[in-house]
Amino acid sequence: MKKRGIGIATIHYPTGLSGGGDPSQAVITIKHDGTVNVLVGSVDIGQGCKTVFAQIAAEELGVPMENIVVRNDDTDACPMCMGTFASRVTHMAGNAVMLAAREARQALFEVAAEELGTPPEELAIEEGKVVVMDRPEQAIPIADLAARAYWAKGKIIAGRGSYSRPGVVIDPDTGAGDLCAGLTYATTLAEVEVDTETGVVDVLRLISAYDVGSAINPMMCEGQIEGGTAMGLGQAIMEDLHPYYPDIRHQPKSFGDYMIPTAKDISNIDAIVVEMPLKTGPYGAKGIGETTANSQPAAIVNAIHNAIGVWITDLPATPEKVLKALEEQANRQA
Repeated sequence: MKKRGIGIATIHYPTGLSGGGDPSQAVITIKHDGTVNVLVGSVDIGQGCKTVFAQIAAEELGVPMENIVVRNDDTDACPMCMGTFASRVTHMAGNAVMLAAREARQALFEVAAEELGTPPEELAIEEGKVVVMDRPEQAIPIADLAARAYWAKGKIIAGRGSYSRPGVVIDPDTGAGDLCAGLTYATTLAEVEVDTETGVVDVLRLISAYDVGSAINPMMCEGQIEGGTAMGLGQAIMEDLHPYYPDIRHQPKSFGDYMIPTAKDISNIDAIVVEMPLKTGPYGAKGIGETTANSQPAAIVNAIHNAIGVWITDLPATPEKVLKALEEQANRQA
């Protein structure tokens, strides 16, 4: 007999290391042709941080994204970054890029002020040009300014940015304190179908809503949620590194004998992006990288319980474990 059930799980997950102490740095230069180099130490492992950094720099400097090159290919030569972990890169390194871009913009304004005869604080960037705020007809293209700075003035248009959380104060009596840069909240709803004869769990649908702070790149946020959902599904019903735990023998040695979800295994996925800006994040962004794979297993286990009335307390919820739980339930009721 096949029975259906619905389960919900809600979680929160920190951005960055607990207690802080995980800085990131960035250096930005505007070259003589108006193109921009963004130098960071953060590694892109597929989450798309290079695109996000380019977006931030483009926003601050008023240049097209195609004019920006993000370099992070040599950690010996790049500025310091604690690493790509703890859902921290967009928040920490994104802030560093934003600060570096603002310093570079100020350096550009100082050159423009000499050319336009206007104080730097009265300048703005519009459509790739530095303009006088109340006289937009007085404008110089960024590329022209950068060229004049390099060739005529011997100046480098550059900016530096470094971001780390301020010192965290912990109450010695209660332990209370602001231990992380921010909290991401998420909820997943799972619908499953359980075959009581075979123990097979079929995940029919997963709806996941994630508070991302502000979505700098909404499409990548949705992709992150979809990818995390697939990983959460794998944790819940397939992936088993120690199938005979606590005996660690017979451990899978390759992806040939370690099951992970494929395209055919992925159920209907709905990714919902919720925006609740974080004051300390770049434009309000939070970290969601690791968060996205955490709520699905609990939601699926709750859905299994809703369907057949047994709890699976040891993941993954394999057919053997489901049948064993059903047998134990029947014995108790006998």
